[in-house]
Formats: sequence, C-alpha cells, structure tokens
Amino acid sequence: MQIERTAIDGVLVFRPQKHGDDRGFLAETFRASALRDAGIAHDWVQENHSMSAHAGVVRGLHFQAPPQAQAKLLRVVRGAILDVALDIRSGSPTYGRHVAMELSAENFAQLYVPDGFAHGFCTLADHTEVIYKLSAPFSPAHEGGVRWDDPALGIAWPVSEPITSPRDAEWPLFKDFLSSF
Repeated sequence: MQIERTAIDGVLVFRPQKHGDDRGFLAETFRASALRDAGIAHDWVQENHSMSAHAGVVRGLHFQAPPQAQAKLLRVVRGAILDVALDIRSGSPTYGRHVAMELSAENFAQLYVPDGFAHGFCTLADHTEVIYKLSAPFSPAHEGGVRWDDPALGIAWPVSEPITSPRDAEWPLFKDFLSSF
C-alpha cells in the first residue's frame, strides 16, 4: 500500500494496489500493521456506509469532541466525492486550513483524517457510496460542526446548488467556533 503525506500533518492518503485480470480485481484495502507502520494505531470500532442519491450532496463539516474524538479512514466504493479535512486543533500551525482531494471508485484512494479535524464531503456523481472506519463510536453528546460554506475557510466546493441537511446549515462560522482540541 502506497502512503502519501498531505500539506497538513497527520492527514494521509493511502493508495491500495489492485491486482486484476479478466475476472476483475483483488485489493487489500485495510491492514492494521500497515497503518501502525505509518504511525496510526487505532482500534477501529465502527464502520459506516453512506449513500448519496444525487451529485451535489454536501455532508459536513462534522467532528466529535474529546473524549469521543474520532479519526476516520474513508474510501469511495461507487461514484466520487471531494473530501475535505479542516484542521481544528488549537495551537496547530495549520489551524483553520484544510486539505481537499477527490476520492473515487476509479482512483481507489483512501483518506485518513485524524481526530482534531472537522470532516465533510461533496458528492460528484449520483448514487455515490462512501465507506469509512471510525476510531470511536457515534456519540450525539460529543458531536459538533463548522459551517461547510463559511467563505473564510476558502473551500472550493464544486457545486452551485448544494443539497444539505438543515443541521449542517446551523453549525457556527469558523470565527465563532471554539475548538475542544
């Protein structure tokens, strides 16, 4: 598995190798020891599968606060997304900056988002499916978010008429956000 660093420390891209023939392919998409070798040591406790029916669905920017903070390992199994990880670690030299990259069933890349980041994505195709591992179970008492469309963040969302949830429209702007990390 090829591992790439991003512009923000801790956010990594994993590129599994596909071994294929005329029947299809086989790929190792997860191996705990490979992640440990990259400095990631989690006992993954939950896995979610998200399906968005339409291109232009924006989900995020979400996080869970300590002590239920979540790291995520994401991959797209159908369609494509623009995946965004926003650094919300107080004192970090990249606080308020983000990494954005396309994940797709075609490019087969995976994104590791450590805890201390708000995360979100925008679907680029209809019927997009995302599978992601979590290092802590969902805890409504610890969930939080930042407005996905805050212009101060400078995220170039590739959609003019997004489909969002009412909850995601109510998260605070980044300037009004108090980080628990």
